[in-house]
Amino acid sequence: MQRKIFVRPAVEALEAYSPGLSITEIRERYGVDRVVKLASNENPLGVSPGALAALERAFGSVFRYPQSGSPRLAGAIAARHGVSPDCVVLGNGSDEIIDLLIRCLAEPGWHNVVTFKPCFSIYGIQSGLCGVELRAAPLREDFTFDWEALLELVDERTSLVFVTSPDNPSGYCPPARELAALSARLPEGAILALDEAYMDFAAYEDGDPEARLAEYSMLPRFKELRNIVILRTFSKSYGLAGLRLGYAMMPEDLAVYLNRARLPFSVNILAEAAGLAALEDEDFRLATMKAVEEGRKQLQWGLEDSGCRVWPSRANFLMFAPPVKAKLGGADLFEALLRRGVIVRGLKGYDLPEFFRVSVGRMDENLFFLDVLRELL
Repeated sequence: MQRKIFVRPAVEALEAYSPGLSITEIRERYGVDRVVKLASNENPLGVSPGALAALERAFGSVFRYPQSGSPRLAGAIAARHGVSPDCVVLGNGSDEIIDLLIRCLAEPGWHNVVTFKPCFSIYGIQSGLCGVELRAAPLREDFTFDWEALLELVDERTSLVFVTSPDNPSGYCPPARELAALSARLPEGAILALDEAYMDFAAYEDGDPEARLAEYSMLPRFKELRNIVILRTFSKSYGLAGLRLGYAMMPEDLAVYLNRARLPFSVNILAEAAGLAALEDEDFRLATMKAVEEGRKQLQWGLEDSGCRVWPSRANFLMFAPPVKAKLGGADLFEALLRRGVIVRGLKGYDLPEFFRVSVGRMDENLFFLDVLRELL
């Protein structure tokens, strides 16, 4: 007789995060030699040379535990952004910090978390796992944010409001003044968590890495607002997605509790070494942002030339829909692209079955994708 395993109802009902397909999977499944992965918003230039060199130097130390709390990295991040090191919380990817915020701030069965839909699925997954109600306001038809609809879901039991800026999957980036106005209208005790994973690409313009920072990011307003948390990651412009390294800036009194609740050594010694080096490699970061700006234009022109509808984006990806009268669409188009060695992100999981998200790749990868798509359409 098979023994029944008991798990919490919240776990039993959980829908796991669905990651993008890997290059190895597609090679093995379809027997194609060339596979271009444009599905996971990874860095088109790869890894910072400075970070690679730091990893080589750190390999001999992997038998050691990292220093608790990674104070050197926290200090370097604080210096980069002009905040106190006591405001910085590090994590095994920014996903860990999202999880910590919900665990530390939301009482199961009492508090709620508010966001938009569609949104980054981790907000809902971790809220559900923690037994916390998630409330989601629909985006407008053009995928911009309806602040009034969001605020209608906020009440005295709201502990967290998550806003992704630039948003995923559309790439829409709201002005910082609107986010500041939102923070002022939240009830006392509610935290506005701003997921700025793609902010480097929104702020970059004409060779200046921070040209539009004040227009879009809440970092310049961080010190004046006491109810905001700003999440960032090393996965995108720094090219360290595989090392899982994220961070957040928040009020010092909140950071104390997250650092207390965080699992020991969740930031490993290699990630710390690479993060420190990546912060110093400004040439690589600048080259990445330039490549993304140029590649985004290349993809937009190519998609529109193929008759696709493309949404404006300030991130390192574009959301698009194929022509209504195209030969293929939805799941059929997604499968056909895979058979030709192209991995993009189908947005069925975002309740957008006819939409796709394509990451900016290298110029040759973008062209390969556009050529294959044009043939299929």
